[in-house]
Amino acid sequence: MESLSSAIGRNLVPPAKNIVVSTGITGYPVHVRMRRNHQCSRIQCVHVTESKDSSIDFSDPDWKIKFQKDFETRFNLPHLTDTFDDLQPIPSTFCLKSRTPVNEILADGYPSDAKRNGYINNNDRVLLKVIHYSSPTSAGAECIDPDCTWVEQWIHRAGPREKIYFKPEEVNAAIVTCGGLCPGLNDVIRQIVITLEMYGVKNIVGIPFGYRGFTDKSIKGMPLTRRVVQNIHLSGGSLLGVSRGGPSTKEIVDSMEERGFNMLFVLGGNGTHAGANAIHTEVIKRRMKAVVVGVPKTIDNDILLMDKTFGFDSAVEEAQRAINSAYIEAHSAYHGVGLVKLMGRSSGFIAMHASLSSGQVDICLIPEVPFRLHGPNGVLSHLKFLLDTKGSAVICVAEGAGQNLLEKTNARDASGNAVLGDIGVHIQQEIKKYFKEIGMPADVKYIDPTYMLRAIRANASDGILCTILGQNAVHGAFAGYSGITVGICNNHYVYFPIPEVISYPKFVDPNSRMWHRCLTSTGQPDFI
Repeated sequence: MESLSSAIGRNLVPPAKNIVVSTGITGYPVHVRMRRNHQCSRIQCVHVTESKDSSIDFSDPDWKIKFQKDFETRFNLPHLTDTFDDLQPIPSTFCLKSRTPVNEILADGYPSDAKRNGYINNNDRVLLKVIHYSSPTSAGAECIDPDCTWVEQWIHRAGPREKIYFKPEEVNAAIVTCGGLCPGLNDVIRQIVITLEMYGVKNIVGIPFGYRGFTDKSIKGMPLTRRVVQNIHLSGGSLLGVSRGGPSTKEIVDSMEERGFNMLFVLGGNGTHAGANAIHTEVIKRRMKAVVVGVPKTIDNDILLMDKTFGFDSAVEEAQRAINSAYIEAHSAYHGVGLVKLMGRSSGFIAMHASLSSGQVDICLIPEVPFRLHGPNGVLSHLKFLLDTKGSAVICVAEGAGQNLLEKTNARDASGNAVLGDIGVHIQQEIKKYFKEIGMPADVKYIDPTYMLRAIRANASDGILCTILGQNAVHGAFAGYSGITVGICNNHYVYFPIPEVISYPKFVDPNSRMWHRCLTSTGQPDFI
C-alpha cells in the first residue's frame, strides 16, 4: 500500500509553467493563452476549453444533456448504501427545537422536528456557477464550449438530514488536523465536538500530530468533550497539533479498525484531502461501515470550486499589519522600499487580496502572472519610476512568484511539495544591486510575516465560517456520506466529492475582475 505522501504527490501535479490554468465552469482545467490587449496594455486571456471527456461533440444537439449527466455522475456523493444495500436509516437525533444533547428517552429522535421544516432534503441542490457569460472574451469568462453556452450544474446542499445512518451510541469519532497551522483549526475542532454531542455521541477522540498520530505508539489519542474544547477557539494553532506526511493508507485504516473508529474528520488542504480520499477508498475496499469527511483548510485559498477556505480572511487581515509596517518604513525613509513576502505557493490569493485591501501596495507579484525584474519593462525599472515620482514604494510578493528566476532544487518537504526558493530575499538583493549600479540610494526593508499569519486566532468572518463547516461536516457524516468535503459555494454550504476539488490547486485568473481590480489599485504595468 502506498504511503499518503505518494497519494498526495500524485494528485497535485502543477500545470505547465507556460500555461495559466483557471477553473472552468465545469471544474475541468481550462487552458488559456496570453495575448496583449493593445487598448489597455493589460494581459487578456483567451479561453480554450479542454474537457476531461474528449468524446464530447459540441455539434451533437444533445451534448448539453450528455454533459449534465456526466457532471451529475461525477458530483454524486459516495454513500454508505453504495456498499451496504440493506442499510436502513433512523430518525435524526439532532434536535432543531431543543438545543440540549439527546438522552436515552429521546434516542429514537425528535419526530416533531420534521414538521418544523428545518432539515435539508437529500435532493436539495446549489448552482455551481451563477454568471452567464455571453462571450469567451468577457472578463473572467469560464465557458464549456466556444459559444459560452449556459449549462446548469448543481451540487449537493449541506446540512442536517431527517434520516441518519448511525446510532449515536455506536459512533466512535476521530478528528485529525494535518499540514501546517491555519487560523480557525481550533474553531472547527470545537464545533465538530459540540455538534457530535448534540447528536448524542459520547466517544470522540482527537488524533495528535496529523496522520502520524494513528501509528506512532508514543502518541496517545486525546478524549474530546464540550468541556475540553469550550474555549480553544480563543487561541491560534491546533489543540491536536499538526504534522506533514505520515504512515501508509493501510496502516492508518488498520489503526481505525483496531480502535473502532467509524467516523473520521480530516482537517487539511489539498494534500491532506488526497490522503483522506485514499483512506475512504481503503475503507470501502474493506467493507467497513465508516465514513471519512474532510474540512478544507488552507490560508492560500487554493481549493477548487469553493468561494473561500477557512483561515484565508484572517490571513489577509493579519497581512495588513505587515504591509502597513512596510509602508511606514518606506514612507519614513529617503527612497524607501518596503518589501513584504506573503504565503501562496502556487496561488496568489493572499497577496492579491492583501494588496487590494491595504491600498498601500504599488507592486503586487503572484505566481500566476509572469514578470521580469530587469529590462525597460521590468519590476526594477518601474520601482525606480516610483522612487523618482513618489519617493517610496511598497512591494507585495507571494512566496511562489518568480520561481523561474531562482536556482531550482529537487528538494521536497514531508508532504511531497517542492521546496521553493526564497523570492523575497532574491528581490531584496536584486533591488540593492540595481540601485547601487545606477548610483541611486535605496533603503530596502524586507518583512516576512509567514508564521505570524499562520499562528493567529480566527477573526470574526473565519469564526463564522469554521462554525458552519464544522457543523456541516458532522451532518454529512451522520447522513451517511463519505469521501466528501464541505465548503461554501456562491454563499451556500455544499458537499463535494473529494476527487473533484483536489485534482490541482485553484489559481488566480489573470483575466478575472478581481485581478484587474488589484491592478487598478496598484497602478502597476505588465512586467513582461
